[in-house]
Amino acid sequence: MTDLEKLAAVAREAVTKAAVACRTVQARLDRVRAATKDDRSPVTVADYASQAIVCHTLEQRLGSAFTGAGMVAEEDAAFLREPANASYLQAALEAAQVVDPELDTERFLSAIAIGGASGGAGDFWTLDPIDGTKGFLRGEQYAIALSYLSAGMPVIGVVGAPNLPRDPTVALDSDQREGSLYVAIAGRGATEGPCLPGASASRRVSPPPPLAGPIRVCASVEKAHSNVSHTDQVIQAVGASPDVLRLDSSAKYVVVARGQAHAYLRLPTRKDYVERIWDHAAGCVVATEAGCVVSDVDGRPLDFAHGRGLEKNRGVVVAHPDAHAKLLPAIAQVLAAS
Repeated sequence: MTDLEKLAAVAREAVTKAAVACRTVQARLDRVRAATKDDRSPVTVADYASQAIVCHTLEQRLGSAFTGAGMVAEEDAAFLREPANASYLQAALEAAQVVDPELDTERFLSAIAIGGASGGAGDFWTLDPIDGTKGFLRGEQYAIALSYLSAGMPVIGVVGAPNLPRDPTVALDSDQREGSLYVAIAGRGATEGPCLPGASASRRVSPPPPLAGPIRVCASVEKAHSNVSHTDQVIQAVGASPDVLRLDSSAKYVVVARGQAHAYLRLPTRKDYVERIWDHAAGCVVATEAGCVVSDVDGRPLDFAHGRGLEKNRGVVVAHPDAHAKLLPAIAQVLAAS
């Protein structure tokens, strides 16, 4: 087993364990809301539990190889250390202990705090512990996205989508919610399997066949995440299907990677908006290794070497190669006219 294969195996373990904690919180939504007196608290609780489990698992399995590299993650422990937020801390700790009983309060908080690295051009991990917060609250699609970057470029991507049916022909809101896990290593392809701890059954994701028929686009449920008007104009310009597949989180990378949609468009909503690296690094590896093209709206590769944001890019386009070639000119035309 090579070093990258070892890292990917540990990353798979960490994400599938975090998925158990997230499912636990989803099963306790009313209980968590009652304890915290906050309707949005379950996703906050799941965020912290997920980050603690991932960081603790990586630290246990990799030791100084993990702590030396560092983790760029979305959450920090300051909120949970405030006495007024004790109910959040207790609920998150209980969810994490379902899969990691040895976590006590201080170990739990210390694991979360590991995520405070700044990123850059070196080697580090990045994590979005719950990508798709509103999807999580609605009981729909969300993801746990973990990536390892070397020299500032993502080389391992793990996307766990606990509510995503494994069969891409099944509707996203189907009751078949065994969950899907995608693992990719740069230059070595991507695999798909169940989002369950210890599961070994997986299949290689095949490169997409030549595009036949109209492009099908997927986009965010939340309209604030992408310019809806511009997306509609691009769809019309390339003759894409008007039936846009809407879902939350970096699971959109997955549905493009497996051919359920041909493109994911995230068009800029304002000039000063900067995408966060944890939202895109893992999905970028999965989609690329599945034979798709990932770029910004100007056709440039995503540049992860500038800290916690994609400072040198604007927007994101993830697409089947044939669709990508058609979409970029249309996007340029629409943005130039705006």
